[in-house]
Amino acid sequence: MGNWPIPAGVRGCLDTLRQAGYAAHPVGGCVRDLLLGRTPGDYDLCTSARPEQVMALFERTIPTGIQHGTVTVLTGDGPVEVTTFRREGGYADGRHPDGVAFDVGLTEDLARRDFTINAMALGPAGEVIDPFDGQADLKAGLIRCVGEPDRRFAEDALRMLRAVRFAAQLGFAIAPETEEAIRRNAGRMARVSGERIKAELEKILLSPHPERAGELLRWGLLSHLWPVCSCPDLSCLGDLPPQPIPRWRGFCAATGFPIECLPVERALRRGVRHPEEEVLRRLALSGGELAALGLKGREIGAAQRKLALHVLEHPEDNRRDKLLELLKLD
Repeated sequence: MGNWPIPAGVRGCLDTLRQAGYAAHPVGGCVRDLLLGRTPGDYDLCTSARPEQVMALFERTIPTGIQHGTVTVLTGDGPVEVTTFRREGGYADGRHPDGVAFDVGLTEDLARRDFTINAMALGPAGEVIDPFDGQADLKAGLIRCVGEPDRRFAEDALRMLRAVRFAAQLGFAIAPETEEAIRRNAGRMARVSGERIKAELEKILLSPHPERAGELLRWGLLSHLWPVCSCPDLSCLGDLPPQPIPRWRGFCAATGFPIECLPVERALRRGVRHPEEEVLRRLALSGGELAALGLKGREIGAAQRKLALHVLEHPEDNRRDKLLELLKLD
């Protein structure tokens, strides 16, 4: 595999498949990350071996998505997804293929993928197999669909969110024809589950370019949840800690987007709707100190909430002397 820093467990999977007479390649995001000089979070392999043949070659496997050709091989370096070269049928639900056929080679398998930067594989000598010019788009910093973008988004509407997410994570632009197709197909987002939308939007918000979340609103990708087609400048999000509650809170405050539109966990929802609760835990004046001042029961809670709301707007005032002064103003 050339000089690529591929983990031993992944190399072992490739060697086993190739020694058994099958083609096998690292593919997709791991190749993209290697070319960018990043450490891949995981490795996917594609192979000419059928799922049952993959399972017969390895001792520890999980039939993760065997109907679509995917088997997870458990190695000492973690799980490795191994998927048979495939051609996909129709997409009646606009999200998943109705069926797959395992009668294709590597090039046709790559042709079904979403973006050119994710449609590359590595050959046995470590050479980059790149039939759709993904390397050129990596160098240009572009997110571009493989083939006809309208077709790609008709197959799976989630790809429109993924385009924005990759752009935000990598600092890339979206190719004009891909952006135009996203705008044309934005209505298809109604077919995507709230859970998947929440997951992709959160990845955008936690990325180095959280302001790209505004494109979801401007391009109509969230219109089925909240019918607004404009968005203010979100550059302020980059000044917030890259954590879910601060970034979601900033996004919702800046845009008016109601977080209840998405299935989010209760702690996140409360953190967005009641930011003063986070301040309560770090007030410079404790409940015990308030009790020592003569406050009781609900009076303590009311005083703490008042002080927290003030500190939320004026964090520099979170000092014991200043908080005591504020209480005396009542």
